[in-house]
Amino acid sequence: MIKRKKTRVIKIGSLKIGGNFPILVQSMTNTATSDIASTLRQIKRLTEEGCEIIRVGVPDLKSAKALGKIKKAINIPLVADIHFSADLALEALNQGVDKLRINPGNFPKQRLEEVIKLAKKKKIPIRIGINSGSLEKDILGEKERVTAEMMVKSAMRNIRLMESLGFNELVVSLKAPDILRTVKAYEMLAEKVDYPLHLGITEAGREFSGSIKSAIGFGYLLLKGIGDTIRVSLSADPVKEVRVGWEILKSLDLRERGVKIISCPTCARAEIDVIRISQEVEKLTSHIKKPLKIAVMGCIVNGLGEAREADLGIVGVKSTVLITKKGKITKRVNPKDIIKKFKEELKNYH
Repeated sequence: MIKRKKTRVIKIGSLKIGGNFPILVQSMTNTATSDIASTLRQIKRLTEEGCEIIRVGVPDLKSAKALGKIKKAINIPLVADIHFSADLALEALNQGVDKLRINPGNFPKQRLEEVIKLAKKKKIPIRIGINSGSLEKDILGEKERVTAEMMVKSAMRNIRLMESLGFNELVVSLKAPDILRTVKAYEMLAEKVDYPLHLGITEAGREFSGSIKSAIGFGYLLLKGIGDTIRVSLSADPVKEVRVGWEILKSLDLRERGVKIISCPTCARAEIDVIRISQEVEKLTSHIKKPLKIAVMGCIVNGLGEAREADLGIVGVKSTVLITKKGKITKRVNPKDIIKKFKEELKNYH
């Protein structure tokens, strides 16, 4: 079992992160926030996929004024992502968002004080979002490449600034587009503060490469107990960000949701078409939200052993296919009928 680093508890809408609360999966819309209908359609899809916190960009006043209507129409916490404009931050707070994401150093101190005063009044937390691409000029200096140490220095400066203004309902992120700097920065900051950490590798890339980068970076940190909420950043449909986020948490046994399929890579011993059958099983079970472990194994060599730990199993043997339940053989079926018979077994798990 992974021993998580103890962080202070922060409330975000009806949810909490930090402490022993579950590591939450979040994403960000890529619609124009001012287009309320399109944004709500995307949030609905994300929520159905398991998104637990949703962030929207707020580039202008029209977008900020849309936040109230969006908030009323959804049932997960809404986060406003603000850059540079204290006016937009204040409007977002007045519209009833559940959290702000800002870089405090971007605001003049007087305007930051206004934002903090209103956030305190409304009991709204703030995420300090540090990105390697937007560090303070005096920290960057003459260096051409941002280091993890620079990112941590920026984070600590912003944290101390917020604390000096009497605000500590904070979440912190330190994102770079590569694994090594990101991981090192989070490790260093985790030793210095007890604020909840939002994990992310920014601009991770396209769906395939970005998923791998995120899985490696998040996996390393989560195994060390670091991280209280995650957002996978992909140049893809944000629904896929949520899907990848859940798979990462499920693979580490940190969260349970939906189906986990164990399937063999196949070899010359395979008695069934594992690739096709596992794809069919994935389609058949995509709507299931309750935790369910399914094994699809090509032959008897490791098949029954692997299926023993699964709720349901499909194991290929000569001229027949076994269907198992909790490791016990319940049916022997003709290979051409396997999907039909397996659908019958799934009726009890909907």
